[in-house]
Amino acid sequence: MFNARKMGLLLASTLFFSVSHLRAEPAPAWPEDIRPAKGAPNIVVILVDDVSFGATELFGGPIATPNFKALSEHGVKYNNFHVNALCAPSRASLLTGYNDHQVGFGTITEAAAPYPGYNTILPSAVTPVAAVLKAGGYSTAAFGKWHNTPYWQVDPTGPYDLWPTGRWGFEHFYGFLAAADSQYYPRLYRDHTPVETPQTPDQGYHFTIDITNDAINWLHTHDALEHDKPFFIYYATGATHEPHQVPHQWVEKYKGRFDQGWDVLRQQVFERQKALGVIPANAKLTPRPAGLPAWDSLDPDQKKLVAHQMEVYAAFAEQTDHEIGRLLAAIRDEGQADNTLVLEIFGDNGGSAEGGPLGHDAKNADGTTPSVKDRLKIADALGSEHYLNHYAAAWAWALTAPFQGTKQDASHLGGTTDPLVISWPARFPQAKGLRSQFSHLVDIAPTLYEAAHITPPTITDSVAQWPLEGTSLLYTLDQPNAPSRHHIQYFATNGNRSIYANGWWAGILAQQTWESPNGSAYLTQGQHDTHQWELYNLNDDYSQASDLAAHYPEKLKELQALFDKEAKRNQVDPLRPGIAGLYPVGAAGGQKVFTYRTGTSRIDQWHAPHLASGHYTLAADVDVPAHGGNGVVFADGGLNGGVVLFVQNHHLVYQANSNGYTVGKILSENVLTPGKHHIVVTVEPADTGTTAPHSKNLIWLGSHKPVPGNVTISLDGKVSKKTHFDSVAVQMSETLDIGQDMGSAVSADYTAPATFSGTVEKLVVSETP
Repeated sequence: MFNARKMGLLLASTLFFSVSHLRAEPAPAWPEDIRPAKGAPNIVVILVDDVSFGATELFGGPIATPNFKALSEHGVKYNNFHVNALCAPSRASLLTGYNDHQVGFGTITEAAAPYPGYNTILPSAVTPVAAVLKAGGYSTAAFGKWHNTPYWQVDPTGPYDLWPTGRWGFEHFYGFLAAADSQYYPRLYRDHTPVETPQTPDQGYHFTIDITNDAINWLHTHDALEHDKPFFIYYATGATHEPHQVPHQWVEKYKGRFDQGWDVLRQQVFERQKALGVIPANAKLTPRPAGLPAWDSLDPDQKKLVAHQMEVYAAFAEQTDHEIGRLLAAIRDEGQADNTLVLEIFGDNGGSAEGGPLGHDAKNADGTTPSVKDRLKIADALGSEHYLNHYAAAWAWALTAPFQGTKQDASHLGGTTDPLVISWPARFPQAKGLRSQFSHLVDIAPTLYEAAHITPPTITDSVAQWPLEGTSLLYTLDQPNAPSRHHIQYFATNGNRSIYANGWWAGILAQQTWESPNGSAYLTQGQHDTHQWELYNLNDDYSQASDLAAHYPEKLKELQALFDKEAKRNQVDPLRPGIAGLYPVGAAGGQKVFTYRTGTSRIDQWHAPHLASGHYTLAADVDVPAHGGNGVVFADGGLNGGVVLFVQNHHLVYQANSNGYTVGKILSENVLTPGKHHIVVTVEPADTGTTAPHSKNLIWLGSHKPVPGNVTISLDGKVSKKTHFDSVAVQMSETLDIGQDMGSAVSADYTAPATFSGTVEKLVVSETP
């Protein structure tokens, strides 16, 4: 029997089948991953902070660096490698392949100025190394000190575009974002998020150990999940920048090793350099400059103190080498060592002479320096979390042997030359020994690109990219005697400047670090060109021992003109003769009223109220639970300077600490009962004409010069008490926290973080004009 309905369904299905086969079905496919070039190596770039050319044993120095030495045995070492004379500028060149002023880093981030060469803002015409490698199929991660984000962006709320994980191209970051930080209480960030240290100093915490652990963990995770994908690791220690902080057992190894003093030490280093062949046989040892004392001019107590400072520094450097060794061992353990290109730069500038004639460590409550006898009483604690110590300037000079100059001196080789080792066993198994081609940080990026078979982009985000400044160094690995391909290089830091051209060097020193006010601070804005231009033929005079300016005036004029040309091309002008205004008065863009609540913490000093002026009001609304309130309501600073409002035994306490001394403490007469309360603390300068000038030392770590103040505390509208504080100061390397005290404790009366058991509903800090 004919079934029309069934016939209709059959026809419809046949028609659908026929039509569906007329349509081309796309083959299933996922978007292809970016694939690196075949054989692309893993890349590890290691950068150590503030080390003189002659500090490590590999280059004739007194400091044991067995892992640096071992790396050189699987690669080559360079004795003519150059850096910029200051940390952030060096890092900018390293991480981009461009000159420092060219990318806005003619100075450190804390001293940014509104000029293209000094604003610390990465230009859109520049694609950083990590971004290029990431686009070429690499995993990218940075660990340690990061000093290339504008200070106004170092804020938990962002913006994040110029953070390591922003335009700089890293997929992961763990470390701090500043010139320096405590090795025991660093202001840590994981990617964009502020985090706390996994241990306390008593439990063995140390920053260099921590970043190494994190880097190794990242490596293991990468090996487990992306074994066949190459990685790029940028590992930059906070060591050996001040503060020189290192566990005591490392210091013990160097006890008595520097009692001969810096003059003899420098001669010893020079002789070892000759014996090792890391400097030419005809190189001369340059003399001690005016302004640095002869060792024999010191009295016995001074010698004892500064010799111990050097013991601490040497220990710090050796511990750093040990941690670098742990990182490289992890790569070996994963079987990745052969095809890993390692570049280790042992110093981002010359050794630091910022410690002044006798170094610095303890301070009196008023910011003055104690007597040498009193400083000796605490000397055994140097290296611990309690002191932000730095060695005497002459140690930095001694270890720059055979050169003139130290950190900040861009006119001499001592400030601009540091050791480099490159190792890549899979590609260059026979590459060994010394290389002497002139080279610079801008050569690193082209080296990495050639190794990875990557061509950097010519256009990024519709913006044409500038051509790279440097030239790859891979040719030096298998051509030991090849002529240098880097022919011209300018240097400029704080008014000190120079130009290199095909073996000739002309430079002028504006000011030595130890010539600055108080002999220890960063160079200040002032008159430059107080010294004369100098001229050297480095082809015959490796250490700049013979000034030829009077003999070849025309050559000097030629190089001066070349410097002017390079300065104009690279945005060096207007020349900045120093670093000033490190702490802009009126932080957070001039904001004067700040409102906080429970949960707000880790506010950097750049974005916090300027309490060092000693003229402000703090008003807090708190809710105390039935079982009573206890802990910190407000804290700003740390153990070397700060103010804190906390509750102890049901009483409000407002306390100030300056350089580790309690300089003011006030307790409320009334107890803080359960329920809601309104607290007001008023601080007024004892002398209304007093200002808060910058600290003469450790501007990025220490506190502003203490200012005396009169403090009043009231509870629920009733004035409880008024008293005088000898000073009000805030430690720059610590943070502002609400409802807790993160980092080191401002007061010894509690143990950080001493979280408040109640709720800080609202806390307003008002700076008084």
